[in-house]
Amino acid sequence: MTVPSVPQRPAGPDLPQPPPAPAAGTAPVTPAAVPPHASEAGRLLCAGAYLDSRYRDRVIEELWLNEQRVVAPSLGFDAARVLAHALRARRVELAWALGITALWAVGVLITQGLLIAFLFPGLLLALAARTRGGDRIAPLYRRVPAFLMRWAGRLLLAVLGLATLKAAFGVQDEEDGPDHNGPGYGEFGYGDPGHGYPDSSSAFDDVADFLGGAGQVSGTSAQAWLLIVVLAALALCAAAQRIQFARVVTNELSPGRFPDAAADPAELQQGARFQRLMGRIRREQHQNLVLYNVARPFCGAGTPVDTWILAVELRPAGRTGKPAPISNRVVLDRVRPLLEELRTPPQGGRPGRDRLRGLEVDECVFLPAEGLRHRDDAPYGDAPLAEHIDGSVEEGAERRRHFLRIRVGGWEEELVVTVFVRVHTQGKVLMLEVAPHVLAPVREDFQGVDRAAHRLLSGSLPAKAAWAVARVPGSLVRSLIVIGTYLADSWSLATGGNAAALAEGPSRSVRELGAADDGSLFQRMDAARYLKAVQDRVAHGVRQALADGGYQTDEFVQQIVNVSNGGVHIDSVEGSTFAVGEHARASSTSTGAPAAPGGKAAQKGSKGHEQ
Repeated sequence: MTVPSVPQRPAGPDLPQPPPAPAAGTAPVTPAAVPPHASEAGRLLCAGAYLDSRYRDRVIEELWLNEQRVVAPSLGFDAARVLAHALRARRVELAWALGITALWAVGVLITQGLLIAFLFPGLLLALAARTRGGDRIAPLYRRVPAFLMRWAGRLLLAVLGLATLKAAFGVQDEEDGPDHNGPGYGEFGYGDPGHGYPDSSSAFDDVADFLGGAGQVSGTSAQAWLLIVVLAALALCAAAQRIQFARVVTNELSPGRFPDAAADPAELQQGARFQRLMGRIRREQHQNLVLYNVARPFCGAGTPVDTWILAVELRPAGRTGKPAPISNRVVLDRVRPLLEELRTPPQGGRPGRDRLRGLEVDECVFLPAEGLRHRDDAPYGDAPLAEHIDGSVEEGAERRRHFLRIRVGGWEEELVVTVFVRVHTQGKVLMLEVAPHVLAPVREDFQGVDRAAHRLLSGSLPAKAAWAVARVPGSLVRSLIVIGTYLADSWSLATGGNAAALAEGPSRSVRELGAADDGSLFQRMDAARYLKAVQDRVAHGVRQALADGGYQTDEFVQQIVNVSNGGVHIDSVEGSTFAVGEHARASSTSTGAPAAPGGKAAQKGSKGHEQ
């Protein structure tokens, strides 16, 4: 297939630059880093804007309508490109919706209202889809009425289709012939050429009577053929719209062309307001200074997993000698080199493709967005960031928080693991906060967009026709929903006053909106491996910092073991009997306390720990 040419434009300061090509003959030490604007996750999210209108509308609501909101951190993708394709997909769908609505209006006029009959199965099918909902496994009270409405709509559509064909070809059942002795023959029957269909006991003929109205037999046949032509035109519109989507996926959203952001037609077709918002999004989304929403401080990082909050008393390791002062900076400086060692390839081995070699370690500061007059007033820049880091690393304040951020992007940035580490010493107590987050892969239907586009373009003609015909009854309802949503968004944009509103933190993350509920077994294994490696290095670095400062480490090590294994820390079990585990039981005896199956054997002594 010939790829159409796309107008080019030079890359500006607000447009991501393509990565430089590696020098010839040199082997990269680490896997080639893909810039966020060219990542596979970003490409699939852009394609999802054409595939799922609900997802597209939520992206537009968050990034376009609510101009006062700071964008959530965009881990491994460019939210500005997703917004550009969401707006473009809406424009394309709106144009098709207006055309289909106009075609319905013309069809109703030229068929003298016969086309209205096909609205009823469309309404039933649309109501069935809305009743069932978007859950993968809907509850029974939704599935049953949705099933009944769906099949009622299909049966009614079949009846209308057969009645239309009968009227078009002038087919008449033998039992429905003229009855010269029947009542009202001269008034209603075919013997009077100025009147329409006779009475009939057949369901198909009843619908044909409705379609024929009071016209002549020849007029009814002509109207039926006009009705068929209008329905065929609606089916062609549905097929053409689907093919256009497939060509977008195979052209500008193809893996080969998507990395070239400067030639993206979705950004070329936007106006001044988009350019302004695009500059703000790209200035905010990858910053080390994060403006957050108090209700969702880690918005954009994914689902929290096994958050650690440990408190360890700082006790001298020996009776002689005074331990060295320990601060948050000292601990973090001890942890960071250990984390960066995870990038080192195995010695003497062949360089692998482990995503830990691309591990990112940096420091970030979280500031509440509340209190800013405008999102443009955010203190971005190297000097304000350094000032906030220096001021927050040693404080335990509630609103401004300093974190060591460790990020691993696996599976082409579809699986993102981020660990936020915070250390605070207060009153001879060291507190360690570890907040791991996992961003699940992109939705399965988004991942299959290339396969779907290929199937659309290479599928057989009967398959395409069957799909298009099935879309005809509900086409007007869907078009009116698209037009109504656009009008509502336009009204909200004109009257909401969000451009001058006070700044807000992000409410939703574009990446989280397009994430699946869970990943595959391989992806879950990789996420667990990344988390284990990072958590182990964090714990090892804190323990070394305590040991180097002359502090005891036994209590810290014990708490880390208990938290890592999901166990319970027991200070003393003297004279006690206990069992830990699912369905565990314990009983006290004079000789011991064995745990029941499923639990662990009890340990006795002056100091014992169940792990």
